[in-house]
Amino acid sequence: MERESSDEEEDRENLIDQHGFKASHSTFQIGELDHRIRRHFAFNKKYLFAICLLLLAIVVFLSVDSSRLFHSVPTVRIDSRADRMRESELHALYLLRNQQLGLLNLWNRTFTHSNRDSSLIPMPNSTSNSTQKRDDASSLPSTSFEDFRSALLQQIKLNKEIQQHLLSSHRVGNVSALMDDNADGKSLGFGVDACSKLDRMKRNRTIEWKPKPNRYLFAICVSGQMSNHLICLEKHMFFAALLDRVLVLPSPKFDYEYDRVIDIEHINECFGRKVVISFVEFAQVKKNRPHIDRLICYVAKPPCYLDEDHIKKLKSAGVSLGKIEAALPEDVKVDEPKKRTVEDILQKFSSSDEVLAVGELFFANVEEEWVMQPGGPLAHKCRTVIQPNRLIVLTAQRFVQTFLGGNFIALHFRRHGFLQFCNAKKDSCFFPIPQAAECILRVVERANTPIIYLSTDAAESETDLLQSMVMVNGKQVPLVKRPSHNSVEKWDALLYRNHVGGDNQVEAMLDKTICAMSNVFIGASGSTFTEDIIRLRKDWGSASHCDEYLCQERFKMLLELSLLKILGHGLYKAGLLVIWINEPLVAPVEIDADIMEKVHEYGFPAPSVSSLDAAPNIEMDWHNLRWMIDPVSLTPYNDGTF
Repeated sequence: MERESSDEEEDRENLIDQHGFKASHSTFQIGELDHRIRRHFAFNKKYLFAICLLLLAIVVFLSVDSSRLFHSVPTVRIDSRADRMRESELHALYLLRNQQLGLLNLWNRTFTHSNRDSSLIPMPNSTSNSTQKRDDASSLPSTSFEDFRSALLQQIKLNKEIQQHLLSSHRVGNVSALMDDNADGKSLGFGVDACSKLDRMKRNRTIEWKPKPNRYLFAICVSGQMSNHLICLEKHMFFAALLDRVLVLPSPKFDYEYDRVIDIEHINECFGRKVVISFVEFAQVKKNRPHIDRLICYVAKPPCYLDEDHIKKLKSAGVSLGKIEAALPEDVKVDEPKKRTVEDILQKFSSSDEVLAVGELFFANVEEEWVMQPGGPLAHKCRTVIQPNRLIVLTAQRFVQTFLGGNFIALHFRRHGFLQFCNAKKDSCFFPIPQAAECILRVVERANTPIIYLSTDAAESETDLLQSMVMVNGKQVPLVKRPSHNSVEKWDALLYRNHVGGDNQVEAMLDKTICAMSNVFIGASGSTFTEDIIRLRKDWGSASHCDEYLCQERFKMLLELSLLKILGHGLYKAGLLVIWINEPLVAPVEIDADIMEKVHEYGFPAPSVSSLDAAPNIEMDWHNLRWMIDPVSLTPYNDGTF
C-alpha cells in the first residue's frame, strides 16, 4: 500500500496543473533554480532508465524465435479458423497420399502392358506369321496408350507438387528443403528412381588399431552359426584395438575355417599393418606350444559360454589354458546384457599377460552406436573390413551375370526353425505365405524389378506356394534359387577348382554376397544372416531406400496414412498419441520426416507405436488418445476406452 501511495504522489508531481496555469519565476531566484534543475535531472534519469529497459526487451524479443519459447508446451488449441485450415490441409495431404499410391500402382501396371505390346514387334528377318503379328500390333492404339502413360506421369508429378505446397505452410526455413525424398521421392514409380541408393554415412568416431609387439588376443566365439561368429569376431577386433593387441583367429578344430569364407589378408591391408593372424601363424610364434595365459569371460554363466565339449576341442587343438575368471559376474542374463562403455572394458579386461583370451562377445553390448556405424568403429582405408574372400565375390558376380542380370530383388526368406524362434518374441517375425507374398509384391511394384533371388531354407511346398502367389498383372515374378552344382555350368567353377565348392559355410557366404549385390534387399527380422547382409550393403554402398525387413513397409505406410488421418481430422489435440497396431510389428518403424515435423510443429511429443502383443497396462486420461489401426482398410479407430 505504501508503494501504491508513493506512486500516486509521483504521478501527481509530474502532471500539468489542471487549469493549465504555469507560475512564472523570477530570473534572480538562483537557489530555487538550482533545486529545480536537480529535480528535473532526477526525473530524466528515471525516464532514461525506463527507455533503456524497453529497448533491451525489444532486442531480446527480436533475437529469440518466439515460437520456440512455447514449442515444448503441449496445449489444447482453440478451434479457430487457422486451426481448421491446418486440419483441412492435413486431411487433404492424407487423401493425396492415398491417391498417389493408386496412381503409382496403375503406373507400374502400364509397363507390363507396354512390354507385352513391344514383344509383338518382330525382328526384320521375321517370317510371314510374324509380319501378321506386326500388322495386328500396328492396329493397336499405341499412340493413345503412350499419351495415357504420359498423362499419368504428369498426374503423379502434380500430386507430389501439391503435397509439397501443402507441406510448405507447415515448414520453417527454406522451402527448397521440402523437395526431399519423403514427399515422396521414395515411392515414385518407374523413371523417378524409386529405390535409389542410400548415401553412405560418414563415420563419426573411430580409433586406431596399433597392436603392441608380442601381445595377443585369442578369439573365443562359440554361440550359433557362422553369422553369429562373424559378429563376435567383429567385436573381438574392437576389443583388440582397445587393448592394443593382435587378434588371433582360433583353430579350425575349435571353430570355423575363417580363411575359406572371409578375406584375412584384406583385413591387414585395410589397417596397413599386421593386426590379425591365423592360428597356424600363432602356433609358429609360440613354437607349436600355444598357451592362453588368462581367459576373461564376458559372459559369466556359463563361463565364457563354454561347455565341456568346447574345452575338449580347444585342448585337442593343442591350446593349454591358464586362469579362467569372469569380468562381469553381475551380467548373468545373456539375452539382456547391460550396456558397457570403453572405460568399462579397459578397466575389466586390461592385462599385462602376453596371451589374453576373451570369451563370447556375441552378446556384448559395448558402445553399440559406435560399433554398428557403417565401416565399423576402427580407422581404416577400406569400405569394409570383414568381407567375403575373393573367390566368393567373383563367383557371386558370375551367378548374377548368368541368372539375374543387373536389376533384381534379393529376399532372405528364413523358415526352418524360425517359427519357434519368432513365436518366443514379443514382436513376431514369422508370416504366413499369403501375407509374405503380399508384402513382397509391394516391394516389387515400388522397385519395378523383373526377378527375385530367393535365399531360403524353406521346403519346396512353401516356396512353390510363394511362387504361385507372387504375380503382377497375372504374370509370375520368377523366384530364382541357387541351383545345385552342375559341371556343365561354369559360374561356380572357381570354387570347385580351389576345393571349397560344396562347403556349407562357403555356400552360405555366397548367398550373402549375392544378396548384398542386389538392387533391393528384403530381410528376415531377427536373423543375424540378414544383419550381416545389411552390414555389407551399407559398407559397399549398395543399400537402397527400398531395403526393408519382410512386411515392414506395409506397417510404415499404414502408420503414416493413419497418423495423417488422425492429424487431418483434428483428433490429435494434446498430450500423447499412442497407436496400437492390431498386428505384430516386425521392426522399428520410422515415420517420414515431413509427417513428424507437423507433429513437432503442433508442440506435441512424438507418437509412440506399439504392438498389441506387447501392449503395456497403462491408464488413459483425458489428454491421451489411444488408437487402433485396421490393417486391411488402413483406418484408425478409437478402441472405446475413453
